Amino acid sequence: MPMTIRRHLCAATLLAAALSPSAWAHGFKAGDLAVDHPYATPTRPGKTTGAVYFRAIKNNGTEPDRLLSARTPAAATVELHRMEMDSDVMRMRAVPAIELPAKTEVRLRHGTPNGHHLMLLGLKAPLKDGDRFPVTLTFQRTGEREVMVWVQTPRDGAAPVHNH
Repeated sequence: MPMTIRRHLCAATLLAAALSPSAWAHGFKAGDLAVDHPYATPTRPGKTTGAVYFRAIKNNGTEPDRLLSARTPAAATVELHRMEMDSDVMRMRAVPAIELPAKTEVRLRHGTPNGHHLMLLGLKAPLKDGDRFPVTLTFQRTGEREVMVWVQTPRDGAAPVHNH
């Protein structure tokens, strides 16, 4: 195959891979922990709260760990929250930590009843599709790890509403 055709094929393959949704997935390692696809949902103009989710945090180790706290320059404070059904009403409550048992994957996804997320309070600017911002996670055993959060509209198109 001539060199110019090979170059064009390589360039086309790289472009297709870059445009593929699976190429947008991102993850981070922190010791035995794998933090898969941190993301936030867009916020409405004027709202000062938002949320960060993860496809999952997987503890590949033999010892349990705990997510103790998080911080970001995008918000004044970050709280760890758990969503729980109370009759027909979804309630959110701050929790002191999120347990990460050994050899277990914990999902922190939007719209998950009885699930967790990071609540962003005092947003400095609205979160817009395509934005990225850092979040520093503090784990009990693993220590601190900065991850990059991507702002994206969920595939089902429904952004969760956080009324705090």
